[in-house]
Amino acid sequence: MEIPGGTAPGEVTRLLEAAEAGDSGALDRLLPLIYEDLRRVAHRQLDREGGGHTLQTTALIHEAYLKLAGSGSVSASSRAHLLAIAARAMRQVLVDYARRRKAAKRGGGVISVTLGDEPQPTDASAEDFLALDEALEQLDPRQRQVIECRFFGGMEEKDIAVALGVSERTVRRDWVKARAWLYQSLYPNKAP
Repeated sequence: MEIPGGTAPGEVTRLLEAAEAGDSGALDRLLPLIYEDLRRVAHRQLDREGGGHTLQTTALIHEAYLKLAGSGSVSASSRAHLLAIAARAMRQVLVDYARRRKAAKRGGGVISVTLGDEPQPTDASAEDFLALDEALEQLDPRQRQVIECRFFGGMEEKDIAVALGVSERTVRRDWVKARAWLYQSLYPNKAP
């Protein structure tokens, strides 16, 4: 049996296992199988930024792929886990991009930062995006992963639960706690 797109069930898992075992070509063979998933994740993230970003969806995917491929090995157990890893790589690409923009002092560029359940663009500067990154680094690692998967990856709670090996209830609890903490950290003078 084949699933849409012509991928046999288990093919992604088989290629992930091959990549983890050291097959250097497995990741290259895997990319076309998950490309549409990566495109959805990248597109959603860039949509959050309200069109103020000059980085294109395809460029974000390719930069994230290069980051993953350059790491030597990808240790993911499922499609959901791989997408969680890719969401983190996309976050790192966007943070690096914001740092370069800030260093170039181009100013005026707009990056959107929102921690809501739905993508709702909010204007923010590169500095705000970098402040978000710094705040994320202070979170509990699992809470940070939940934020990365949901905010940067656009993943649903059930997929995040699978990727992180926890219950959906734990994902929801981590999402709520992390959002509250980040809001307080980023906006200390505002009442919740």
